[in-house]
Amino acid sequence: AAPGLVPCSGDSGTGQSHGLLPACPSLGHAGIRSQLWSSSGPHCQHHKIPALEQLPNVLRALPALVGPFSMETMALFVDGELNICYNAVDRHVENGRGNQIAIMYDSPVTNIKEAITFKEVLEQVSKLANVMVKHGVMKGDRVVIYMPMIPQTMFTMLACARIGAIHSLIFGGFASKELSTRIDHAKPKLIVGATFGIEPGRKVEYIPLLEGALAMTQHKPEKVLIYHRPNLGTVPLVPGRDLDWDEELAKAQSHDCVAVRSDDPLYILYTSGTTGLPKVWWAASDLGWVVGHSYICYGPLLHGNTTVLYEGKPVGTPDAGAYFRVVAEHEVAAFFTAPTAIRAIRQQDPEAALGKQYSLTRLRTLFVAGEHCDVETLEWSKKVFKVPVLDHWWQTETGSAITASCIGLGNSTSPPPGQAGKPVPGYNVMILDNNKQPVKTKTLGNIVVKLPLPPGAFSGLWRNQEMTKKIYFQKFPGYYDTMDAGYMDEEGYLYVLSRVDDVINVAGHRISAGAIEEIILSHGAVADCAVVGLEDALKGHVPLALCVLRDDVKMEEEKLLEGIVKCVRQNLGPVAAFQKAVFVKQIPKTRSGKIPRSALSALVNGNPYQITPTIEDPHAFKHIEEVLKNK
Repeated sequence: AAPGLVPCSGDSGTGQSHGLLPACPSLGHAGIRSQLWSSSGPHCQHHKIPALEQLPNVLRALPALVGPFSMETMALFVDGELNICYNAVDRHVENGRGNQIAIMYDSPVTNIKEAITFKEVLEQVSKLANVMVKHGVMKGDRVVIYMPMIPQTMFTMLACARIGAIHSLIFGGFASKELSTRIDHAKPKLIVGATFGIEPGRKVEYIPLLEGALAMTQHKPEKVLIYHRPNLGTVPLVPGRDLDWDEELAKAQSHDCVAVRSDDPLYILYTSGTTGLPKVWWAASDLGWVVGHSYICYGPLLHGNTTVLYEGKPVGTPDAGAYFRVVAEHEVAAFFTAPTAIRAIRQQDPEAALGKQYSLTRLRTLFVAGEHCDVETLEWSKKVFKVPVLDHWWQTETGSAITASCIGLGNSTSPPPGQAGKPVPGYNVMILDNNKQPVKTKTLGNIVVKLPLPPGAFSGLWRNQEMTKKIYFQKFPGYYDTMDAGYMDEEGYLYVLSRVDDVINVAGHRISAGAIEEIILSHGAVADCAVVGLEDALKGHVPLALCVLRDDVKMEEEKLLEGIVKCVRQNLGPVAAFQKAVFVKQIPKTRSGKIPRSALSALVNGNPYQITPTIEDPHAFKHIEEVLKNK
């Protein structure tokens, strides 16, 4: 399974990133490596396995970062070949499971439900792969996908994997400017887009956003393949550039899988077969996030599960009983969501009255991740879903869980409140102080992973290995720096407490404060600003901007705020949930010009804060306090 790549961003590089679930989830377990590679077991089949005499050297660990840095020195199963699409789709059809449901598409916003079998997925994916190849897409080329939560998005991802192309899936509806940046970054041979997305109560036109992005890009893709969503209207195609999805597939032939190396990239992302009924898995996320890549698309299909593809919201489509309906109707056995979604349901339906009308007899486990799950939300979830609720922790860069309660390994289904599980096989998690020394249990420190990283983790920033070293490996040589802070208890449970950089966790989405600041500073009335996370009962945190206006600005603050909010939405999109700003006379900064984010964050949330000696004007803190008191 080819690892993905993180884009190289202009800030710390951690605001937007990537990952992948390995095709063989246990390959990082050295004790069974030989057995896995020398057999064609039910979970993974290979075009070429590494020579058995080379097995001791198949895993080449990073040599303590001495000498020139290269992610190639951390390669896994270096001469193995496989194809993740084959293992996710073809293998099940060949094993007689073609008529099993692979994708259960449930779209309350369009009132469409569709069960799609593995055989049907194979037909669509193999033809789409043929379309791509016919129009010049080759192994190693990039394909940008700009589509909503529809089956065609998954078909496109799998078709790219089938021919060895690298997909870069971008949220449908993402603002044109951000989309243009990603297009210029990936330099795709092909863009695949859909005509519309659907939000509760409104239709989102994707093509004008895509055209707006292409008008800004330096890189111009050769072709754009457009899927026209049925019954939502037509969109004219650009002659010579645009291709119609239905017309192209009608002419296409099937295309076989292409063998790729174990360490070839699968995607760029910015921040088991047994007898009897297959288990239904639902990850209530978006395909544009790493959860969608690993646990809506690749993970469930690799394991032979039915995956639920849900085009809706936890509330408002139509109400707070939506998740309960999906679990009951599709007999979901395991369910994955973010604590924010649970909070939204609880806010609208505190007693879960709407949910109680549904039978959840097949549900066995609820997994939560994306942000810290507070104890109150955890206990409420246990009460209403009546199953174990298990928090776990990972990052886009890792592609799958770093710590979790692994039921298959006999981990407890009732771990202590506040923890995020224990390290999963393949991860050697440690807590170090700033002097790179291990700390005692229950002592706050830097969460790091001793190298090498297991299969499926990222292979670096896209075409920028120097930045990869600087961001992830330079501070703690020999370790991957998660840039999160926390501690471990005596039983080995990890407690993740905070981010050590400027990333704000908004409803499970990691938003860079620096990116928001840059957009706000483009507003003509703003001279300076600082963005910090303000605690929010529903979303965990929301961005709060402290803005210094230019001296000549006379506009009312309310109108100014409207303009700033509009500016952020146009440039970053609604995912930032930016709605709040206060206007101050000065932003406190260090003598080197840095914003003391931790102190400002504590201040705006009413917590004690410390003014360090490096602050140039400590009186600015008191001024901000007074402004906030009057709001």
